Amino acid sequence: MEEALRALLLVSSGVTALAGRRVNFGRHPQGDPLPALVLNTISDREGLTVSGPDGVQQARVQIDCYAESYGAAKQLSRAVRAVLHGHSGGGFRGVFLDGARDLREPGDDTGRPFRVSLDFLTIYSA
Repeated sequence: MEEALRALLLVSSGVTALAGRRVNFGRHPQGDPLPALVLNTISDREGLTVSGPDGVQQARVQIDCYAESYGAAKQLSRAVRAVLHGHSGGGFRGVFLDGARDLREPGDDTGRPFRVSLDFLTIYSA
């Protein structure tokens, strides 16, 4: 799922026009420029029936949109939403936006990036 989600973002001209290929799971490499996306799998569970696993999994993925300004972070978040919210295909049965937060990284204001965090529910074939 992680590889397919990242690939889906990287084929979007709206996302790559803003973030280039800076779409990573876990962390943004120190020193690399912004804007960028950082994806984290928050939860991932297997679907079950009384007969056992049903082959469908559901994961919550947090996508953090980082940029030097609030406007740039928000613009990147809108590009991500346009690609993912309501998407189905390529192993995904559905990807849905579940929540969003506007944040600022902790610490003094000098050099701290702005962040918009998006939570997506992904339903996919195992």
